[in-house]
Amino acid sequence: MNSERLDQLLDFLKDDPNDAFTIYAIATEYNTSNPDKALVYYEILLSQHVDYLATYYHAAILYADLGKSEEAELTFKKGIALAQSQNESLALRELQNAYNEFLFE
Repeated sequence: MNSERLDQLLDFLKDDPNDAFTIYAIATEYNTSNPDKALVYYEILLSQHVDYLATYYHAAILYADLGKSEEAELTFKKGIALAQSQNESLALRELQNAYNEFLFE
């Protein structure tokens, strides 16, 4: 985690607390060093920015890594449906592949 970058992102969030990209970037910064904190930010996106497609892949993987299988599966399914509705073929493939790996683990 780059603490300088995180501090800057947290400042951006203070200026615009509803910016989905900033929330996503903060979650990404926390993802490797503090997964529980990352999950807080991913869950904000999942509840308040349901159309922010990039969230679903990373949140589902994190849920799976934390042993939250039901949440992971639900998040994969919602992400796949969203990718289909947004006609985002690359994101759809990535989500489907990750979901299939999840199912076989």
